[in-house]
Amino acid sequence: MQIKELLKNKKPPVTIKHRDTIESAMRILIDNKIGSLIVVDADKKPIGIITERDIFHLAFRYRGDMMDMRIGDHMSGNLVMGSPDDDIDKIADLISANKIRHIPIMDNDELTGIISIRDIVQARAESIIAD
Repeated sequence: MQIKELLKNKKPPVTIKHRDTIESAMRILIDNKIGSLIVVDADKKPIGIITERDIFHLAFRYRGDMMDMRIGDHMSGNLVMGSPDDDIDKIADLISANKIRHIPIMDNDELTGIISIRDIVQARAESIIAD
């Protein structure tokens, strides 16, 4: 199965600007019931990711005094990205090899989605049931 098949049933990716605050990120994550945000630059190009886990670590380290911190200072950079034409096994291997839980999907310099480990597990389970 190709990733473009998984993307058909998913909402568009939610992004945040690198200059926005941690408080803004928390609000977006909670309002959208999601676990990660793709961080974009002024040209809306992905430059990083911030996850609920990243924010949890900040809350512990700074004891909650982090609401005005900038996303760009605490995001994970060096994104591992996939393509809609990638096979689900390739994305699963990237997730495993890089010890990450989310992979942005790019199609000709455009962010078209984000695939999580949950998406991979669900697709594989559905595939097993269908067989």
